[in-house]
Amino acid sequence: MEQKESTVLLCEPEISQTEEKEGAVLTEKKKKGTLAARIAISVGTFLGLFLCAVVIACLILLRGPSEPMRDALVLSAKQASATKWLPGLFLGEDVVEEIEEKSKKVTLDVISLEHKKDEDADEADEWENFPSGVRLEFISKPAFKAYLLLVRDPERVFVGTSSDFKSGKTGINIFKMAEKYNALAVINGGEFPDGGGVGDGGLPIGITYSGGKLVYDGETNRTFMGFTNRGRLVVSEGMTKEKASSLGIRDGVCFQTGNCLITNDGKKMTLHYADGNTGRAQRTAIGQRADGTVLLLVTDGRCASSLGATHNELIELMLEYGAVTAGKLDGGSSAQMYYRNYFDLYDIDTATLDEYQRKGLVNTYKAFVPPRDLPTFFVVGGEEK
Repeated sequence: MEQKESTVLLCEPEISQTEEKEGAVLTEKKKKGTLAARIAISVGTFLGLFLCAVVIACLILLRGPSEPMRDALVLSAKQASATKWLPGLFLGEDVVEEIEEKSKKVTLDVISLEHKKDEDADEADEWENFPSGVRLEFISKPAFKAYLLLVRDPERVFVGTSSDFKSGKTGINIFKMAEKYNALAVINGGEFPDGGGVGDGGLPIGITYSGGKLVYDGETNRTFMGFTNRGRLVVSEGMTKEKASSLGIRDGVCFQTGNCLITNDGKKMTLHYADGNTGRAQRTAIGQRADGTVLLLVTDGRCASSLGATHNELIELMLEYGAVTAGKLDGGSSAQMYYRNYFDLYDIDTATLDEYQRKGLVNTYKAFVPPRDLPTFFVVGGEEK
Protein backbone atom coordinates (compact mmCIF):
# COMPACT_ATOMS: atom_id res chain seq x y z
CA MET A 1 0.00 0.00 0.00
CA GLU A 2 1.42 3.31 -1.05
CA GLN A 3 1.96 5.76 1.77
CA LYS A 4 1.42 9.44 1.22
CA GLU A 5 4.12 11.73 2.41
CA SER A 6 2.86 14.35 4.73
CA THR A 7 4.33 17.78 4.69
CA VAL A 8 4.61 19.70 7.95
CA LEU A 9 4.70 23.47 7.60
CA LEU A 10 6.55 25.28 10.40
CA CYS A 11 5.10 28.73 10.87
CA GLU A 12 7.06 31.51 12.55
CA PRO A 13 5.23 33.30 15.30
CA GLU A 14 3.77 36.62 14.31
CA ILE A 15 5.82 39.66 15.34
CA SER A 16 3.88 42.63 16.58
CA GLN A 17 4.42 46.13 15.20
CA THR A 18 5.72 47.25 18.61
CA GLU A 19 8.40 44.56 18.58
CA GLU A 20 9.36 45.52 15.04
CA LYS A 21 9.82 49.15 16.10
CA GLU A 22 11.84 48.17 19.14
CA GLY A 23 14.07 45.99 17.00
CA ALA A 24 14.58 48.80 14.50
CA VAL A 25 15.47 51.19 17.31
CA LEU A 26 18.01 48.73 18.74
CA THR A 27 19.52 48.23 15.30
CA GLU A 28 19.75 52.00 14.78
CA LYS A 29 21.37 52.44 18.19
CA LYS A 30 23.94 49.77 17.35
CA LYS A 31 24.72 51.51 14.07
CA LYS A 32 25.11 54.87 15.84
CA GLY A 33 27.22 53.29 18.55
CA THR A 34 29.47 51.67 15.97
CA LEU A 35 29.75 54.96 14.06
CA ALA A 36 30.54 56.89 17.25
CA ALA A 37 33.19 54.34 18.19
CA ARG A 38 34.78 54.57 14.76
CA ILE A 39 34.78 58.38 14.93
CA ALA A 40 36.30 58.28 18.41
CA ILE A 41 39.01 55.88 17.26
CA SER A 42 39.74 58.04 14.20
CA VAL A 43 39.88 61.25 16.23
CA GLY A 44 42.01 59.58 18.90
CA THR A 45 44.39 58.24 16.27
CA PHE A 46 44.63 61.65 14.61
CA LEU A 47 45.28 63.42 17.90
CA GLY A 48 47.85 60.81 18.86
CA LEU A 49 49.67 61.17 15.54
CA PHE A 50 49.42 64.96 15.75
CA LEU A 51 50.85 64.95 19.26
CA CYS A 52 53.69 62.69 18.15
CA ALA A 53 54.38 65.00 15.22
CA VAL A 54 54.42 68.04 17.53
CA VAL A 55 56.80 66.31 19.96
CA ILE A 56 59.10 65.20 17.12
CA ALA A 57 59.02 68.70 15.60
CA CYS A 58 59.83 70.27 18.97
CA LEU A 59 62.70 67.83 19.49
CA ILE A 60 64.08 68.59 16.04
CA LEU A 61 63.73 72.35 16.45
CA LEU A 62 64.94 72.57 20.03
CA ARG A 63 67.71 70.00 19.81
CA GLY A 64 68.59 70.42 16.18
CA PRO A 65 71.51 72.29 14.62
CA SER A 66 69.91 75.78 14.66
CA GLU A 67 70.64 77.44 17.99
CA PRO A 68 69.08 80.80 17.00
CA MET A 69 65.78 79.06 16.19
CA ARG A 70 65.99 77.04 19.40
CA ASP A 71 66.60 80.17 21.47
CA ALA A 72 63.77 82.07 19.78
CA LEU A 73 61.29 79.23 20.43
CA VAL A 74 62.35 78.90 24.07
CA LEU A 75 62.06 82.64 24.70
CA SER A 76 58.70 82.82 22.90
CA ALA A 77 57.33 80.06 25.14
CA LYS A 78 58.72 81.84 28.19
CA GLN A 79 56.80 85.01 27.31
CA ALA A 80 53.46 83.45 28.30
CA SER A 81 52.68 82.33 31.85
CA ALA A 82 50.77 79.29 30.57
CA THR A 83 53.70 77.93 28.51
CA LYS A 84 56.74 78.77 30.65
CA TRP A 85 57.10 75.08 31.55
CA LEU A 86 57.15 73.83 27.94
CA PRO A 87 60.90 74.23 27.10
CA GLY A 88 61.75 72.12 30.15
CA LEU A 89 60.12 69.09 28.52
CA PHE A 90 62.71 69.04 25.74
CA LEU A 91 65.79 70.77 27.15
CA GLY A 92 67.76 70.57 30.36
CA GLU A 93 67.14 73.23 32.99
CA ASP A 94 70.72 74.48 32.65
CA VAL A 95 70.27 75.02 28.89
CA VAL A 96 67.01 76.95 29.37
CA GLU A 97 68.62 79.13 32.06
CA GLU A 98 71.59 79.84 29.79
CA ILE A 99 69.25 80.96 27.00
CA GLU A 100 67.34 83.22 29.39
CA GLU A 101 70.50 84.75 30.82
CA LYS A 102 71.80 85.48 27.33
CA SER A 103 68.53 87.25 26.52
CA LYS A 104 69.02 89.64 29.44
CA LYS A 105 72.33 91.01 28.19
CA VAL A 106 71.83 94.62 27.07
CA THR A 107 73.87 96.61 24.57
CA LEU A 108 73.54 100.37 25.01
CA ASP A 109 73.54 102.75 22.07
CA VAL A 110 73.64 106.46 22.93
CA ILE A 111 72.19 109.09 20.56
CA SER A 112 72.08 112.89 20.93
CA LEU A 113 68.66 114.53 21.40
CA GLU A 114 69.80 117.79 19.86
CA HIS A 115 67.73 117.61 16.67
CA LYS A 116 64.65 115.70 17.87
CA LYS A 117 62.44 118.70 18.70
CA ASP A 118 63.16 120.27 15.32
CA GLU A 119 62.20 117.00 13.60
CA ASP A 120 58.87 116.90 15.45
CA ALA A 121 58.17 120.54 14.59
CA ASP A 122 58.40 119.67 10.89
CA GLU A 123 55.49 117.26 11.41
CA ALA A 124 53.19 119.89 12.97
CA ASP A 125 50.54 119.46 10.25
CA GLU A 126 50.11 115.76 11.06
CA TRP A 127 47.10 116.65 13.23
CA GLU A 128 45.28 118.62 10.55
CA ASN A 129 42.85 115.79 9.89
CA PHE A 130 42.71 114.65 13.51
CA PRO A 131 41.06 117.47 15.51
CA SER A 132 40.57 115.09 18.47
CA GLY A 133 44.33 115.03 18.98
CA VAL A 134 44.40 111.23 18.65
CA ARG A 135 45.23 109.13 15.60
CA LEU A 136 45.61 105.42 14.99
CA GLU A 137 48.27 103.86 12.76
CA PHE A 138 47.85 100.32 11.37
CA ILE A 139 51.35 98.89 10.91
CA SER A 140 52.40 95.79 8.99
CA LYS A 141 55.92 94.38 9.36
CA PRO A 142 57.31 91.14 7.91
CA ALA A 143 56.79 89.14 11.11
CA PHE A 144 54.02 91.01 12.91
CA LYS A 145 51.15 93.46 12.77
CA ALA A 146 50.99 96.40 15.14
CA TYR A 147 48.65 99.20 16.18
CA LEU A 148 50.01 102.56 17.29
CA LEU A 149 47.87 105.21 18.95
CA LEU A 150 49.38 108.70 19.00
CA VAL A 151 48.03 111.09 21.63
CA ARG A 152 49.04 114.74 21.18
CA ASP A 153 48.41 115.88 24.76
CA PRO A 154 50.25 113.78 27.42
CA GLU A 155 47.97 115.21 30.11
CA ARG A 156 45.19 113.01 28.73
CA VAL A 157 47.10 109.82 29.52
CA PHE A 158 46.89 108.43 33.05
CA VAL A 159 46.85 105.16 34.98
CA GLY A 160 43.41 103.68 35.57
CA THR A 161 43.02 101.17 38.41
CA SER A 162 40.57 98.33 38.87
CA SER A 163 40.10 98.98 42.62
CA ASP A 164 41.76 100.51 45.68
CA PHE A 165 43.90 97.34 45.98
CA LYS A 166 42.79 97.00 49.60
CA SER A 167 39.32 95.49 49.36
CA GLY A 168 40.32 92.12 47.87
CA LYS A 169 38.54 92.74 44.58
CA THR A 170 39.66 91.07 41.36
CA GLY A 171 40.81 93.04 38.36
CA ILE A 172 38.55 94.20 35.54
CA ASN A 173 38.76 93.78 31.76
CA ILE A 174 39.59 96.51 29.29
CA PHE A 175 35.95 97.18 28.37
CA LYS A 176 34.95 97.76 31.98
CA MET A 177 37.98 100.00 32.43
CA ALA A 178 36.90 102.12 29.45
CA GLU A 179 33.41 102.34 30.93
CA LYS A 180 34.70 103.22 34.40
CA TYR A 181 36.62 106.26 33.16
CA ASN A 182 34.48 107.06 30.09
CA ALA A 183 37.73 106.63 28.19
CA LEU A 184 38.41 107.31 24.54
CA ALA A 185 41.19 104.71 24.49
CA VAL A 186 42.87 102.19 26.82
CA ILE A 187 45.88 99.86 26.75
CA ASN A 188 46.90 97.31 29.35
CA GLY A 189 49.33 98.40 32.04
CA GLY A 190 51.74 96.82 34.49
CA GLU A 191 52.63 93.44 35.89
CA PHE A 192 50.48 91.33 38.22
CA PRO A 193 50.72 87.86 39.84
CA ASP A 194 49.79 85.38 37.12
CA GLY A 195 51.02 81.91 38.01
CA GLY A 196 50.13 79.53 35.20
CA GLY A 197 48.20 82.23 33.35
CA VAL A 198 45.25 82.15 35.76
CA GLY A 199 45.85 85.32 37.81
CA ASP A 200 42.73 87.35 38.64
CA GLY A 201 44.42 90.75 38.24
CA GLY A 202 43.50 91.79 41.76
CA LEU A 203 46.85 93.37 42.64
CA PRO A 204 49.74 94.89 40.68
CA ILE A 205 53.39 94.03 41.16
CA GLY A 206 55.69 96.97 41.77
CA ILE A 207 55.22 100.54 42.92
CA THR A 208 52.12 102.07 41.30
CA TYR A 209 50.84 105.65 41.01
CA SER A 210 47.50 107.03 39.83
CA GLY A 211 46.28 110.62 39.90
CA GLY A 212 49.36 111.81 41.78
CA LYS A 213 48.91 109.27 44.58
CA LEU A 214 50.82 106.15 45.53
CA VAL A 215 48.05 103.56 45.15
CA TYR A 216 50.21 100.46 45.65
CA ASP A 217 53.43 100.37 47.63
CA GLY A 218 55.02 97.45 45.78
CA GLU A 219 58.50 96.36 44.78
CA THR A 220 60.86 99.11 43.66
CA ASN A 221 63.29 97.05 41.57
CA ARG A 222 61.15 96.60 38.44
CA THR A 223 61.16 98.56 35.18
CA PHE A 224 59.05 101.67 35.86
CA MET A 225 57.05 103.67 33.30
CA GLY A 226 55.17 106.76 34.35
CA PHE A 227 54.34 110.42 33.75
CA THR A 228 55.41 113.43 35.78
CA ASN A 229 53.11 116.32 36.68
CA ARG A 230 54.48 118.09 33.59
CA GLY A 231 53.52 115.24 31.27
CA ARG A 232 57.01 113.84 30.71
CA LEU A 233 57.31 110.07 30.39
CA VAL A 234 59.90 108.54 32.70
CA VAL A 235 61.27 105.06 31.99
CA SER A 236 63.82 103.65 34.42
CA GLU A 237 65.11 100.48 35.99
CA GLY A 238 63.69 100.78 39.48
CA MET A 239 61.68 103.53 41.16
CA THR A 240 61.50 104.43 44.85
CA LYS A 241 58.95 106.63 46.62
CA GLU A 242 61.66 109.20 47.28
CA LYS A 243 62.72 109.37 43.63
CA ALA A 244 59.09 109.44 42.46
CA SER A 245 58.42 112.38 44.80
CA SER A 246 61.45 114.30 43.52
CA LEU A 247 60.40 113.72 39.90
CA GLY A 248 56.77 114.63 40.57
CA ILE A 249 55.38 111.30 39.33
CA ARG A 250 51.58 111.43 38.92
CA ASP A 251 50.86 108.12 37.15
CA GLY A 252 53.00 105.04 36.65
CA VAL A 253 53.27 101.23 36.70
CA CYS A 254 55.95 98.55 36.74
CA PHE A 255 56.83 95.57 34.62
CA GLN A 256 59.55 92.92 35.01
CA THR A 257 63.16 94.07 35.10
CA GLY A 258 64.99 94.58 31.81
CA ASN A 259 62.15 96.19 29.90
CA CYS A 260 63.55 99.65 29.24
CA LEU A 261 63.54 100.29 25.50
CA ILE A 262 64.65 103.93 25.27
CA THR A 263 65.71 106.17 28.15
CA ASN A 264 66.94 109.77 28.10
CA ASP A 265 68.44 112.32 30.44
CA GLY A 266 67.32 115.42 28.56
CA LYS A 267 70.47 115.64 26.41
CA LYS A 268 70.87 112.17 24.99
CA MET A 269 68.80 109.05 24.63
CA THR A 270 69.99 105.51 25.27
CA LEU A 271 68.71 102.53 23.29
CA HIS A 272 68.57 99.32 25.35
CA TYR A 273 69.13 96.64 22.73
CA ALA A 274 68.92 92.97 23.79
CA ASP A 275 70.28 91.03 20.82
CA GLY A 276 69.80 87.69 22.59
CA ASN A 277 66.13 88.37 23.34
CA THR A 278 64.77 86.90 20.11
CA GLY A 279 61.45 85.57 21.43
CA ARG A 280 58.34 86.73 19.58
CA ALA A 281 55.09 87.55 21.35
CA GLN A 282 52.13 89.86 21.59
CA ARG A 283 53.58 93.07 23.00
CA THR A 284 52.50 96.34 24.58
CA ALA A 285 54.75 99.38 24.89
CA ILE A 286 54.49 103.05 25.76
CA GLY A 287 56.69 105.86 24.46
CA GLN A 288 56.91 109.60 24.00
CA ARG A 289 58.27 111.94 21.35
CA ALA A 290 60.30 115.06 22.13
CA ASP A 291 57.22 117.24 21.49
CA GLY A 292 55.29 115.36 24.20
CA THR A 293 53.15 113.18 21.93
CA VAL A 294 52.48 109.83 23.63
CA LEU A 295 52.87 106.59 21.67
CA LEU A 296 50.75 103.61 22.75
CA LEU A 297 51.74 100.43 20.92
CA VAL A 298 50.25 96.92 20.80
CA THR A 299 51.31 94.10 18.47
CA ASP A 300 49.51 90.94 17.45
CA GLY A 301 51.11 87.53 17.95
CA ARG A 302 50.57 83.77 18.23
CA CYS A 303 49.19 83.39 14.71
CA ALA A 304 50.57 82.68 11.24
CA SER A 305 49.88 86.20 9.96
CA SER A 306 51.58 87.80 12.97
CA LEU A 307 54.12 85.79 14.95
CA GLY A 308 54.80 88.68 17.30
CA ALA A 309 57.56 91.24 17.82
CA THR A 310 60.96 90.93 19.48
CA HIS A 311 62.44 93.33 22.05
CA ASN A 312 64.69 95.01 19.47
CA GLU A 313 61.88 95.33 16.92
CA LEU A 314 59.90 97.35 19.45
CA ILE A 315 62.83 99.75 19.80
CA GLU A 316 63.11 100.15 16.03
CA LEU A 317 59.38 100.73 15.68
CA MET A 318 59.38 103.34 18.44
CA LEU A 319 62.33 105.10 16.80
CA GLU A 320 60.51 105.03 13.46
CA TYR A 321 57.70 107.05 15.03
CA GLY A 322 60.00 109.51 16.79
CA ALA A 323 60.15 108.18 20.35
CA VAL A 324 62.84 109.55 22.66
CA THR A 325 61.61 107.51 25.63
CA ALA A 326 59.94 104.09 25.64
CA GLY A 327 59.32 101.06 27.81
CA LYS A 328 57.75 97.61 27.46
CA LEU A 329 54.54 96.86 29.36
CA ASP A 330 52.95 93.50 30.12
CA GLY A 331 52.42 91.39 26.99
CA GLY A 332 51.09 88.00 25.93
CA SER A 333 47.39 87.56 26.64
CA SER A 334 47.45 90.88 28.52
CA ALA A 335 48.35 92.84 25.37
CA GLN A 336 45.21 94.79 24.43
CA MET A 337 44.22 98.13 22.91
CA TYR A 338 40.75 99.66 23.07
CA TYR A 339 39.72 102.68 20.98
CA ARG A 340 36.11 103.75 21.08
CA ASN A 341 34.31 103.33 17.71
CA TYR A 342 37.57 103.21 15.77
CA PHE A 343 35.89 101.14 13.06
CA ASP A 344 33.58 104.08 12.28
CA LEU A 345 36.43 106.60 12.34
CA TYR A 346 38.50 104.51 9.91
CA ASP A 347 35.61 103.13 7.83
CA ILE A 348 36.23 99.48 8.73
CA ASP A 349 33.57 96.91 7.87
CA THR A 350 32.51 95.41 11.20
CA ALA A 351 31.70 92.13 9.43
CA THR A 352 35.48 91.61 9.16
CA LEU A 353 35.97 92.01 12.92
CA ASP A 354 35.64 89.49 15.75
CA GLU A 355 33.32 89.84 18.75
CA TYR A 356 35.85 91.74 20.86
CA GLN A 357 36.86 94.11 18.07
CA ARG A 358 33.23 95.03 17.50
CA LYS A 359 33.22 96.16 21.16
CA GLY A 360 36.21 98.41 20.55
CA LEU A 361 39.27 96.16 20.79
CA VAL A 362 41.73 97.18 18.06
CA ASN A 363 44.19 94.29 18.10
CA THR A 364 43.41 90.62 17.45
CA TYR A 365 43.07 88.94 20.83
CA LYS A 366 44.69 85.49 20.92
CA ALA A 367 44.07 83.49 24.10
CA PHE A 368 41.98 80.58 25.37
CA VAL A 369 40.11 82.87 27.76
CA PRO A 370 38.14 86.13 27.35
CA PRO A 371 40.11 89.41 27.63
CA ARG A 372 42.04 89.30 30.92
CA ASP A 373 41.04 90.99 34.15
CA LEU A 374 43.93 93.30 35.04
CA PRO A 375 44.76 95.70 37.90
CA THR A 376 46.12 98.65 35.89
CA PHE A 377 45.74 100.26 32.47
CA PHE A 378 46.97 103.37 30.71
CA VAL A 379 43.85 105.37 29.89
CA VAL A 380 43.29 108.19 27.39
CA GLY A 381 40.69 110.71 28.54
CA GLY A 382 37.91 111.84 26.25
CA GLU A 383 39.04 115.42 25.54
CA GLU A 384 42.27 117.38 25.37
CA LYS A 385 43.04 119.36 28.51
